[in-house]
Amino acid sequence: MLRIAVHGAAGRMGRRVVALATEDPAVRLLAAVERDGHPALGQDAGVLAGVGDLGVCLADTWPSEIDAVIDFSLPDAVDLVVGKAVQTKTALVMATTGLTAAHHAALRAASEKIAIVWAPSMSLAVNLSMRLAQQAAKSLRDVHGGVDIEVIERHHRFKEDAPSGTALRFGELLAETIRETTGTTTVQHVHGRQGNTGARQSHQIGYHAIRSGDNPGEHTIVFGMLGETIELKVAASNRDCYASGAVTAAKWLAGKSHGLYSMFDVLGL
Repeated sequence: MLRIAVHGAAGRMGRRVVALATEDPAVRLLAAVERDGHPALGQDAGVLAGVGDLGVCLADTWPSEIDAVIDFSLPDAVDLVVGKAVQTKTALVMATTGLTAAHHAALRAASEKIAIVWAPSMSLAVNLSMRLAQQAAKSLRDVHGGVDIEVIERHHRFKEDAPSGTALRFGELLAETIRETTGTTTVQHVHGRQGNTGARQSHQIGYHAIRSGDNPGEHTIVFGMLGETIELKVAASNRDCYASGAVTAAKWLAGKSHGLYSMFDVLGL
């Protein structure tokens, strides 16, 4: 049985990971972690998650016998989490979004000592959609008149970063595909449009961020051609898809000593 800790266990996503972990017979929640001074420290993680008393109280650290830690917290806590994971030789699922280039570098360095899964989205459907989008871009590379690619993302009003890390990852992968299949050396990333921008240029990827209500997340990739359009849409109806994906990633890491992996690896893509 995989022994896990959830870091950020009192947050919206952390509570859902706790709840779903209790339903998985292959997983045992051994620790629920929050930052030092958090007002919920000492409370039962199961009660906070709405699944009843689990006998696991929120603490500010996790014990060394943990097999994997799932982090759904804030970018400010990433360095602390990565350092603790390396110190305790604990596999890490990094599910926190809004990471910087410095965070990415820290994850790469840590992956030489521990096994890490990191992805902008833990959703299995999102990661499969990324591969489908790449295949569409590859197949449409020679279409008459060219193809225009736009990424539209919608999230809840509380999300602080824009565009989403998932939208940016869609764009990165599509740009890689465009460069590989067309031979172009430059793909321009355009964030929103306003004013007299002129005609759209080829080899551009546009991004548009919508913040509305309690939308848990949806992404639409538009492939616009002369005479027809393809839209690839993936949408979450609640946050459980992200929590479930993170638990799946933690189980996939079992037995791995080190390395930096993505959800593509988890899915075998």
